[in-house]
Amino acid sequence: MQKVVVQAAIEAGNEIMKIYETDFDVEYKEDESPLTIADQRSHEIIKAALQEHYPEIPILSEEGSQLSYDERKEWKQFWLVDPIDGTKEFIKKNGEFTVNIALIRDGKPVLGVVYAPALDDLYVADEEKGAYKVTGVLSGGNVPANTTKLPLEDSNSKIAKVVASRSHMSKETEEFINQLKESYEEVETISAGSSLKLCLVAEGKADYYPRYAPTMEWDTGAGQAVVELSGGRVEIANGKTSLTYNKEILRNPWFLAHRS
Repeated sequence: MQKVVVQAAIEAGNEIMKIYETDFDVEYKEDESPLTIADQRSHEIIKAALQEHYPEIPILSEEGSQLSYDERKEWKQFWLVDPIDGTKEFIKKNGEFTVNIALIRDGKPVLGVVYAPALDDLYVADEEKGAYKVTGVLSGGNVPANTTKLPLEDSNSKIAKVVASRSHMSKETEEFINQLKESYEEVETISAGSSLKLCLVAEGKADYYPRYAPTMEWDTGAGQAVVELSGGRVEIANGKTSLTYNKEILRNPWFLAHRS
């Protein structure tokens, strides 16, 4: 199963990069979030691959038809897909966008694949193998891929590394950072786009990712799998309960991803 999902993410990433290198058009959805032809093509590639190999497992994708809760409330497992997470980063051409595919079972992400095609970094997690990062040319060429178990780095008890969004920095996030300064000798802030913020926590390059701003389930499912299967946590803000999926309303509550 993991191999099929990884291949689908890489194929979608290859198609995205073909468009990334052109002067593409940008449309805007009803909520004014941007949409490109790359989002749509990535969705089509992933949907086709998953339906071919796992026709019995339903798909919930940001760019697919949004099913009502009545239609999906009985799902025991489903694919949760974000064809491009970080469309704003894609449009800015800063490379910090990802393809996200997660398998959700009983409300919990049990497999996650996050692929950053412009960076050629792949994050994979499942319950049997844990979480790991693959770097290098994944889709051909002469450079061998390098696979490393996550986390890559251990936390420093004196320094808190906080990852924050390039596009969304809320007042509450700033307050969280200020609170950390009372417990640590130093607080370092790292900026990143898309689900790469969750992946930095999984790597151990960041200790905290406070997300006190809106996200949807497809923004976090794959990244949460990578964080939790690397030994971290993704919990509802001010609590100890993990984010869950296939809720009646697909918007996530505020959350905190962390290693401590």
